[in-house]
Amino acid sequence: MGWIEQSHRNKFPVFMNASDGLVPTVEPELDPCSNYTEAWLWLSSLQPAYLGLISVTGLVGNGLVLCVFCLQRKPCTVADVYLGNLAAADLVMMSCLPFWAVTIARGYQWDFGEVLCKLVNVAISMNYICSVLFLMLVNVDRYLALVKPMSPSRLRRATWAKRICLVIWSLGFLFSLPILLFRTVTFVEDPGVHACILAYPHSAWRLLHNISRNLLGFLIPVLAMAYCTRHIVAALNDRGARGLPGVRAERKATYLVLAVLAVFLFCWTPHQIMRFLDTLDYFQVMPGCLWGHVLDIGIQLSTYLAYSNSAVTPFLFVIVGKHFRRKAKEVFGKTLNPWSKHMTYLSVSFTSMNRLNETQRLSIEKS
Repeated sequence: MGWIEQSHRNKFPVFMNASDGLVPTVEPELDPCSNYTEAWLWLSSLQPAYLGLISVTGLVGNGLVLCVFCLQRKPCTVADVYLGNLAAADLVMMSCLPFWAVTIARGYQWDFGEVLCKLVNVAISMNYICSVLFLMLVNVDRYLALVKPMSPSRLRRATWAKRICLVIWSLGFLFSLPILLFRTVTFVEDPGVHACILAYPHSAWRLLHNISRNLLGFLIPVLAMAYCTRHIVAALNDRGARGLPGVRAERKATYLVLAVLAVFLFCWTPHQIMRFLDTLDYFQVMPGCLWGHVLDIGIQLSTYLAYSNSAVTPFLFVIVGKHFRRKAKEVFGKTLNPWSKHMTYLSVSFTSMNRLNETQRLSIEKS
């Protein structure tokens, strides 16, 4: 999100907006494709407002989701544990986006110090890997619940789910160690700002970064989810299992998981494709400055589409999740109940006082 690095395409310094998008700031006389500078500037002008919008939406939505999971009366199921941690990861990332909204609005001047430069971007990177792994685990849980309902497994215990979540958070941190090590605040002569940059010691680090995120952070988890989803859909269509009480209950929770998965793939797949194309461009498979600009803009747009997933997911809980809506009514109904009783008491007292005053007035008139 918002760093400056040396582009392997143009050998010019470029802005890195979003966590992976590129916005070049090159001298027009040096760049034969300088006609596209207006497109970069136009895109940069929209980013602060967009980041502010999705961060506010995501903070409110994921905050409410976490409140429901944490304050519900019944013990959390395995799916609740994974979905709650998914909401926590999204909440952390949404809380980091305002730093970059302010930075981009100030011309990429980072005014928050080197510690926050590292921590903010580590948190964003951790969301990247943790979200897809939590989603994979919740799909595995649905697979075990619907496809293997008679096979007991430790993975279907909430205590084990919490331990696994702790492992996932640890993996996310280890996965983000390069960002913690190589992020720094330094003065950049063009455009003359103190920028939060990702300074890899060698260009091969960027290649390794792309490949690891394509494979470990997307392809392998998605293949696992595709396998689970295929069997889950078959189980949902199995007429013989529809009558079982346990299966009927699991079906309702599964629809929410499938909806969250579909939106995740819609938001993140374009970004992964652009990362793969960026890896090909590293080997100059498709040379040319025009291709470089198109790829840079595509990486930016796909990155912001990926970020929007964290703001959209909470709405799926409300729209698709019947169990979640019931839990939300119980949680917030219980919270608002004392106020409701108090307002009812005030209303009754006020009505009684009006009646007493009216009775006294009529008595006075008759006398």
